[in-house]
Formats: sequence, C-alpha cells, structure tokens
Amino acid sequence: MSTEDGFFRGILDSLHDGVYFVDVNKRITYWNKGAERITGYESSEAVGISCADNLLVHIDDKGMNLCKAGCPLAQTLMDGRVRETEAYLQHKDGHRLPVLIRVSPLRDSGGRIIGAVETFSDNSSKAALLHRIDELQRESLVDPLTGLANRRCIDMKLQSRIDEMQRYGWPCGLIFLDIDNFKIVNDTYGHNVGDRVLMMVARTLSVNLRSHDLLGRYGGEEFVAIITNINMDKLYSFADRLRLLVEKSSLDTEYSTIGVTVSIGATVVRPEDTVETAITRADLFMYNSKIGGRNRVSIDKMFDQNGQNLIRKGWSASSPLQERLAASRIQFQSLGKIDPSRLTKKRKSTKK
Repeated sequence: MSTEDGFFRGILDSLHDGVYFVDVNKRITYWNKGAERITGYESSEAVGISCADNLLVHIDDKGMNLCKAGCPLAQTLMDGRVRETEAYLQHKDGHRLPVLIRVSPLRDSGGRIIGAVETFSDNSSKAALLHRIDELQRESLVDPLTGLANRRCIDMKLQSRIDEMQRYGWPCGLIFLDIDNFKIVNDTYGHNVGDRVLMMVARTLSVNLRSHDLLGRYGGEEFVAIITNINMDKLYSFADRLRLLVEKSSLDTEYSTIGVTVSIGATVVRPEDTVETAITRADLFMYNSKIGGRNRVSIDKMFDQNGQNLIRKGWSASSPLQERLAASRIQFQSLGKIDPSRLTKKRKSTKK
C-alpha cells in the first residue's frame, strides 16, 4: 500500500459512517472502521465477499430482501446513477438496524464504471438512545440484562404521558409485546442462549423506535413501548413494522440459527385511563394475538370493527377493579376467542 493510499484509508477509517468499496462483480474490496462498528463485522470478514452473498441481508420496511431484488448498489453499477435509500441491515449479533444508504459509482480515467462505493449511517437516533440509557442507569431504572427501562420506569413514564394527555391533549399509544414460544427456546438451547435471544429482540425494537419514545422490559419475555404523538392507524403500522423486523431478525449460535416472533397488543391511551388499565388493556389485546395464531398485532380498532368494544364493556377506567382485571391469560387460551360478556371473573396471578 502506497503512502497516498494509506493517507486516504486513514481518512476513511476516521469517519463515523460505514464505507465500503466493491468492484464491478460486487465483490467487497475495502471495509472501513465505521462499517465494522455499525455492523459488527470485521474487515477481514467482509473483504473478498460479494455483497450479493447477503452479508448484511438488507430489507426494506415491507420485509423485501434488497440483496435479491431492488439492490441500489447493483443498479448503480449498471447505470452509474447516485442513489439514496433507507433500509434495515442485519447486525452480526442478529438484530435489525435502520440505516441510511448512499451509493455512488467509481469510474476510471476513461469514465468507465469500475465499481461503486456505498456509505451508510446508523439511522436509529443512537446518541439520544445512549443518553437516555445513561440517565436511566443513574436513576436505577434499568433492566440489568437488556439495558432497557425496567417495569418501575415504564409505570412512571406512562403516568407522565397520561398526565400530559389529560392536561394538554397530547396523544399517546401503548404497545405490549411478548416473544412467542420463548419457553421452547430456553428449554431447547438453555438460558444463556435465551438471554441472547432476549437481547436480539430488545435491540431490534429499541433502535427502531423514535428518540422520544420509550421501550422497556416489563418482565420475562415481555416488552412495553410508550409511543408519543400517534393516532390509531399510525400506531398499528408502527407496531406491525416492529413485529416484522423481529420476525426478520435471527441469531447465529453454535447449535443453529434461531429466529423468533412476537405477539403484540396495541392501544391508544385514553383520558380516563390509569397506568393499570392501559397496561391491562394492551396485555389483553396481546393475548388476543396469541389466540389468533401469534406473530400478529391486535389493536382497539379491530374490536370496534367487530362490534366488540372491550373498553365500554368492562375495561373502562371507571369500572370496578374486579372487572378491569377480569380473566386470566390461561382462561383466554381456553376461550378460543375473546367474548367481552365473559370478562367478569377476577384476574388470576398465575403466569403462562
């Protein structure tokens, strides 16, 4: 390597963004330090591999694999046009990370295309995320395994959002997520692998939230996200995108590649809600997703469309406590579907 080459490589390695070069056969010829930091892959693992080999498994927001169809880098190699797009790459640890991608052609002195350069930046509001985690750690409000907000923090933040909605009318959504069949993962691969799966899901969820939203681990394999300034339709789309990104994530272990899905309940928080009623309603909707086949989203409007307004029929904040906490999860499993007229029994403490 010449002194000049070393000089320019030093500049590229100092960049915060990821940068890599490919030749006309889409084989990676250079991989900078930023690419190592963002993806988890060392230069020695990437250089020499064709990007068509699906190293980063880029997908769009609909889950389409861009490496197999619609690859911006391949298109730029063909027509020489600069392209910019948003996508989700798969980190070496398995979680999905949103990135902003820009592709430009490389030409020789005669103007012929001899390769391309792709730059990509972490699009997850990571600085804000790290700052928020640091604050939570100082306040002892962090889950020790995932680094997310813990249950106490979730309850505190949700109460603040309810207060803001009652005072200023600011809308707020709540998403309750539960990893499907997580006990099978623990029983099959052990708790160490189970913890790694929890981390994979936590990271996929956290880096795909906005900086002013909050994600926390509510307990076990359950997560809660508090989404500010959102309406019903956008909340459903937001929750379903999180579901898709978890489904498209996977963890490579010494045993096999492990993928999981999540069942989700989502609800728009109402002025009459308490922390307890909002969480309970989202939890109920999550269980409706479990009953419906898992790996899906249930939300308020679905019940309204079916004439099953659970909120008016036993789940409003003004109802007696025993009605608000009606029916255990085990009872829902045996029902096959949720019938609001049967939500009158006291909720049991038994976990699934």
